[in-house]
Amino acid sequence: MFSLKEKVVLVTGAGAGIGEAIALSMAKAGATLALADRNDAQLHQVCASASELGVSTLPIVADCSKVESIYAMVRQTVEHFGRLDVIVNNAGVNCPNYVTETDEAEWDFVNAVNSKGVFFGLQAAAKQFIAQGGGGRIINIASIGARGFANASSVAYAASKGAVLGMTRLAAHQLAKHDITVNAICPGVTMTPLAMQTVAMSAKEAGISSEEYVAQAAKMFPLGRANDPEDMGAMAVFLASDEARNITGQSYNVDGGLVMS
Repeated sequence: MFSLKEKVVLVTGAGAGIGEAIALSMAKAGATLALADRNDAQLHQVCASASELGVSTLPIVADCSKVESIYAMVRQTVEHFGRLDVIVNNAGVNCPNYVTETDEAEWDFVNAVNSKGVFFGLQAAAKQFIAQGGGGRIINIASIGARGFANASSVAYAASKGAVLGMTRLAAHQLAKHDITVNAICPGVTMTPLAMQTVAMSAKEAGISSEEYVAQAAKMFPLGRANDPEDMGAMAVFLASDEARNITGQSYNVDGGLVMS
């Protein structure tokens, strides 16, 4: 396994789902962890699980739709651990509504977290990396919805994740002179509570149970299976590791072969 010992990693949206899996994968690789989430109870539970793996953890209650909260979580991380080496901008929300039913408030909420939140997380971490003398890893969580996957949960969600792909490429170009890498992971269908909201909506439209929908959906994957959250954890650990030092500006689909690009 890739080693992240002596690296301080900040993961947003770490209280559940993909964020929790990334946090625990980082812990297994030996990283020191700052974990941020809006849900205090879930956050402390994940911190406890990571601590049982023998690493130091710091829970930070943060709202990634607010710039001041994003900068505060980076500041708290550095004040507590003395530095920051990796940020995983994972916090994300959804509004699984049809294109003609999405209203302004839903659009603004999804984009405030999924695109604005990622940008300012990227920015805050980059400033800290530069202040430390350069180097650092920025990992943004996008989606195959940004790649044109037709079964994405909503247009608002796909648009917010498309913004993540664009900022990943340009930020990688601008930050390369500081030896900062910027990459994105594009999860496909992943069995998390957030994804199950979309499954429930699609199953209802099809007039079948969620279990039946999942079984039928498995047939569309070339590899015959959806993602486990840990699949994203494995990719994030690799991109955070020294072995990925010469990879930047890339976006990786992890989706069982749904979208091949």
